[in-house]
Amino acid sequence: MNEKTQVGRIAFRVEGDWWVAYYALPDSMDKALRLATIQMAMVTDSPSRRQAFMDLVRDYVKEIVPAFEIADTKTAPEHERSGAA
Repeated sequence: MNEKTQVGRIAFRVEGDWWVAYYALPDSMDKALRLATIQMAMVTDSPSRRQAFMDLVRDYVKEIVPAFEIADTKTAPEHERSGAA
């Protein structure tokens, strides 16, 4: 059987005027690593720029965590949300 273990996830959170990308454990934001930030004004009205930022972060994580696989996008649990996330 070929079971896959989730080694982590990328979490995008709105923090004030910033959109922040973190690498976190599958079920917790404890000890999450901040990877990148971008001004919300840069991505709010530009779906293509928003996607480019997400792709940049995902490509970086795939390089440093070889076992990382992109899973379906999920909405963060309420207890992990911050700002306008």
